[in-house]
Amino acid sequence: MRKFLLLFVLSTATSSAFAQFKGQVPEPKKYDPAKVVDPDYGITMYEKLNFQTGGDSVRNDRKGYACQGWVEDFYEGGQLLHKGYYEDGHLKIYKNYFPNGNMERTFKINDFKRCTMQLFFDDNKPKSDINYFEGSPQIWTDYYHNGQIEYFEENTKSMEYLISRKSFTQDGKPQELFELTNPKKKIYSKKEYYENGKIKAEGEMIYIPNKSDYVKDGSWTIYDEQGKLSKEKWVKGEEIK
Repeated sequence: MRKFLLLFVLSTATSSAFAQFKGQVPEPKKYDPAKVVDPDYGITMYEKLNFQTGGDSVRNDRKGYACQGWVEDFYEGGQLLHKGYYEDGHLKIYKNYFPNGNMERTFKINDFKRCTMQLFFDDNKPKSDINYFEGSPQIWTDYYHNGQIEYFEENTKSMEYLISRKSFTQDGKPQELFELTNPKKKIYSKKEYYENGKIKAEGEMIYIPNKSDYVKDGSWTIYDEQGKLSKEKWVKGEEIK
């Protein structure tokens, strides 16, 4: 899933361009597009400056002081790359742009607990919508380039457990549907599908808080690719033969 790969990228300082944020940063700064625009994850070098989503770095101005107010960065060709509002070196609001002028992402704080980020493909089509609650991605939606939803995940505000997780093929066929059906007992329904859209398996799962894990429970139905079914019995993650 792109979501988990993107989280890894945002949590790891792998960009050589980002290293320039340490210490004094000349303003305005011009960047080589090939070094700051990743073909899969876009422009990630500013995420370490966003404390609202887990960033832990501070941006300084040319005199070595923490940046305050609006700051802009540009591509070597003069196009706008980044416009952000900084408080004590931390990003509060920002927009990044592709070299063609289209928006790459936009971030804003809604209130003390909530903030949102939107990411786009370079032709301005939506790529991801992320709603954060107290710094964690509570609701995350990824899109294919054709506009179909690729992945959707919703967590409780406490981020203790999932409410829903779904994935789809580019033509809209389901790959996995995982939904909370009994919030009190933390019981879920899960369905898995073959690439052709035919169902592969379905049954219930439960959330085990002390293990922070979701395990099979109850009766499961398994289908082969011809539709022939078999039955399984599970009790809290242990299959009963």
